[in-house]
Amino acid sequence: MANVKPAEGKLGIMVVGCGAVATTFMTGVLMARKGLAKPVGSVTQYDKIRVGKGEQKKYLHYQDIVPLAKLEDIVFGTWDVYPQNAYQAAVYAEVLKAKDIEPVRDELEKIVPLKAAFDKNYAKRLDGDNVKDCKTRWEMVEALRNDIVEFKQQTGVNRVVVIWAASTEIYVPYEEKFHGTIAALEQAMKDDDREHVAPSMCYAYAALTEGCPFIMGAPNTTVDIPAMWELAEKTRMPIAGKDFKTGQTLVKSGFAPILKVRNLGLNGWFSTNILGNRDGLVLDEPANFHTKEVSKLSTLETILKKEEQPDLYGDIYHKVRINYYPPRNDDKEGWDNIDIFGWMGYPMQIKINFLCRDSILAAPLLLDLTLLSDLAARAGRYGTQRFLSFFLKSPMHDFTKGEVPVNNLFDQYVMLKNAVREMGGYEADEEID
Repeated sequence: MANVKPAEGKLGIMVVGCGAVATTFMTGVLMARKGLAKPVGSVTQYDKIRVGKGEQKKYLHYQDIVPLAKLEDIVFGTWDVYPQNAYQAAVYAEVLKAKDIEPVRDELEKIVPLKAAFDKNYAKRLDGDNVKDCKTRWEMVEALRNDIVEFKQQTGVNRVVVIWAASTEIYVPYEEKFHGTIAALEQAMKDDDREHVAPSMCYAYAALTEGCPFIMGAPNTTVDIPAMWELAEKTRMPIAGKDFKTGQTLVKSGFAPILKVRNLGLNGWFSTNILGNRDGLVLDEPANFHTKEVSKLSTLETILKKEEQPDLYGDIYHKVRINYYPPRNDDKEGWDNIDIFGWMGYPMQIKINFLCRDSILAAPLLLDLTLLSDLAARAGRYGTQRFLSFFLKSPMHDFTKGEVPVNNLFDQYVMLKNAVREMGGYEADEEID
């Protein structure tokens, strides 16, 4: 092994939000460690990576390359605006059948949400009353830090990772005056600047200052600002984000490379979704949808670069829509209409209809992101973990220096494998060029 601290003791995973995604994740982990379900879709549990070359070549599971925390060692905590415990929330979400929840009912019932740091202006469609009474954003930070300290004391966990699986907040654009440095952000928090400091920023600040990696699973600006990058460096903690790559963007990041490698042209890509769970309800608010739209629109343009191939990708019309449709609940449906052109400019069409289950696709991402962020922290990796882009819809990047994120799924996979190889003491031997 490289200089990676072993995964000693228990790993606390504190999930912001105890809704469909969080409870599907928790229930699946609890069931899997009883041998009653399989963690399908999780690369840390299933994938194998080649290490070494020639006669030294072998294919190993991640846990045989790096010291990952085991499912048996995970302890869950959560915050939510609704007071229902994880069992009640899992039943309410209607993602999983009773036969897949009841065997771990006792464990789920013990996962009771702490009061959330919440501002209704950031998610107008949510009405929960399990909310902290904080006068300022700084009070929010201090209350959340206290929650993390108490969780560690009460559970006896050695380490904690905090992951956001709550709703999409309204869009907070980056402004250097408030988000450029730690000092500026702290001052905005102390001034109770509710316009420029989202509640999610308080969670991230609290997590990092308490020595916990933080992962942003929604498209919120949260850790995608220089102040948080500075804080992650100061605290030597990993951060990752943003937005879990589940359905349509997973398809897009995997399918767009087909057009690129075949040198086929693209005139337009129209994507629409119907979704009925709480996430869909929140995204029905235009200000919240805008945050999601920004993250979903960035994928295509960074894979099919018009400056490199103006004949093929110089004038793409890209539109994304999400429609709240309660009858579907968690069963999301995504339609993609892709207008391409080939030899001599002749038009063709591709239609993709993905009838997916939002939380079923998201749950393994939470497992992989938390385990790999914990690993990164023990390996001494801090700041933005670009190797986790594989799991994320709108990967973080240093936009202040003109850096462009990698959105090609297969390039992201190379980044992931190389990082695991390096942390396992092997050579990172694949290139992205």
